[in-house]
Amino acid sequence: MAAAGPSCLLALVFLAVLLPGGAPLLQASQTWTLLKVQQLLGRPPALRHWRRTTDFCGGGGTVAPSASVVCYGDTVTQLHIAGDAGGAPPLPLNFSLGALVTTLSRLPDLKVLTLSGLGLWGPLPGKLERLAGLEIVNMSRNYLYGPIPRGLSRLQGLQTLILDDNMIGGEVPGWVGTALPALAVLSLRNNSLAGTVPESLGRAPSLRSLVLASNNLSGNLPDMRGLASLQVLDVGGNSLGPAFPRLGRKVASVVLSRNKFTGGLPAAELSSFYLLEHLDVSLNRFVGPFPPALLSLPSLQYLSIAGNRFTGALSDKVPCGDNLRLVDLSSNLLMGSVPACLRPGGKPATVVLSSENCLDRGDGSQHPSPFCQNQALAVGIVPRHNEKKKVSRHAGFIAGIVMAVLVAVSLVGAMAFFAVKKMTMEGAKTRPSATLMEDHTSTSSAYPSKLFADARYISQTVKLGALGIPPYRSFSLVELEAATNNFANSCLLGQDSYGEMYLGKLSNGASVTIRSLKVKRNQSSQSFNRHIETISRLRHRHLVSALGHCFEYDLDDSTVTQLYLVFEYVQNGNLRSRISHGTEGRKLTWGQRISAAIGVAKGIQFLHGGIIPGLFGNNLRISNILLDQNHVAKIGSYNIPILGEAAKSEVIQRKTN
Repeated sequence: MAAAGPSCLLALVFLAVLLPGGAPLLQASQTWTLLKVQQLLGRPPALRHWRRTTDFCGGGGTVAPSASVVCYGDTVTQLHIAGDAGGAPPLPLNFSLGALVTTLSRLPDLKVLTLSGLGLWGPLPGKLERLAGLEIVNMSRNYLYGPIPRGLSRLQGLQTLILDDNMIGGEVPGWVGTALPALAVLSLRNNSLAGTVPESLGRAPSLRSLVLASNNLSGNLPDMRGLASLQVLDVGGNSLGPAFPRLGRKVASVVLSRNKFTGGLPAAELSSFYLLEHLDVSLNRFVGPFPPALLSLPSLQYLSIAGNRFTGALSDKVPCGDNLRLVDLSSNLLMGSVPACLRPGGKPATVVLSSENCLDRGDGSQHPSPFCQNQALAVGIVPRHNEKKKVSRHAGFIAGIVMAVLVAVSLVGAMAFFAVKKMTMEGAKTRPSATLMEDHTSTSSAYPSKLFADARYISQTVKLGALGIPPYRSFSLVELEAATNNFANSCLLGQDSYGEMYLGKLSNGASVTIRSLKVKRNQSSQSFNRHIETISRLRHRHLVSALGHCFEYDLDDSTVTQLYLVFEYVQNGNLRSRISHGTEGRKLTWGQRISAAIGVAKGIQFLHGGIIPGLFGNNLRISNILLDQNHVAKIGSYNIPILGEAAKSEVIQRKTN
């Protein structure tokens, strides 16, 4: 037995050498590859511990949560490298993203790659297709730019693609939904993508999470009812719309905030989303009744409809789901009472925001009930119709005016005065086409909705978006008081028989002109309907455009006592001062004068035929033609019907007295 002892010991040593207890060592070539990656990334803090002697497969290359190397056998299958949460500055100019990808291609079994917050810059290389086994790619929080390369479509096993917080441009590729059959997560948040979302995404068989928030996407989303696995949709912060997207019933989170969705919510469809936990449609253009059935969805935890124009009366008896944690109803046109289940005693764990509606709360956070009724008048001014009236553009009329103005320009001193006067006289003789007049005379108290689909008005509305004029909206009295320092005398621009004119500055820094009009008791709410509809359409490149309105109410009987009209502020002087009285350095050139005259003619044409009914008898004066910072002429005073009725009412009252 004693002689056998050395033999047994040698056998144990032999077995220990042949069957080591630790993890297998990484291939030498892959160790070199990892060290080369460290060098190309500028030796970030997360990788400073990497050495030639590091046991990468034994956990030596891992520093949670910044760096991690995962092996299968003696080869790398996962590589995670992440910078600080705030990101890193761009890597030096000699950095090459292509060289980095070429180096990574020497890891043939790599399936998971994370390179986030490292300061990578350059176009996303198509060479990624060389990493044929990739299943998960996360290159977020870098400085990648350019389009998504076609080469990624060859990664047939790709399941997750995350490129958040970069500068990726171009469009969402159409092949994403068809060439990547295993794609389950696509996240392109906070980039510079433009165009529409491709229809092919509605046919991605495995898609579970689609995040396209904070880009420049537009148009309607594709039909996603066929995506049986879709659970997360986040497209907030784009220009998508107007149609509410069609989704499958298994969605758990839907974020549509800060877009251009319009119309009403599909109540019947949403009420069947039993797995829905998070719904955010805030800051859009939704209108119509708010469907209270949303509150009773069994899984819903978060609901925000803030910043829209939802109407309707809430009831105490509306039921709520057991999982609700936050409900934001603020800044809509809701009336009635906050449901009992959302009051402090009903669901203690639920946060409820409901300010700036017309609810019965009695805490000073709500508007009077008539406010919501009247504010709804500014919603849906231009209904959607399949057919749009084609109206003559009076080309000869414009040409005559422009030629007359050009002739007048040659008459140095009297150019502008006689040109504008001539246009006004000719405009008073011109009337809308017979068809439009017949439609107009067939109405009594309101204009037919089909007239509001006039093709010229729609085209002007589209053009205004490019000009940067914000959409027409209703203002709160609090906003206007803050803009004018509580209507201080220092902000008073002028006063006439109709009321006062103030200079205001909105919270976003935009300067506006606010006209305050006293409302006569004998003016009906039906009258306001017509006036607000007309005023909301006074928006044109060559008009001082209307931006919105505000009603002030009598607290005793909730009647309207004051009307405020908000217009854009034009501060570069008027045409008369820039032709006759301005200093030599501020006088307009001949080219600028001709351009201004043509602009005035276009403004007159819009007042006469671009809105229905047209505005005539505008009593134009050259001193009322204002110039903006680009010397674009804008008609600053025109015949708003409500002013005419106010003056007529004043005359009648004086005669009666």
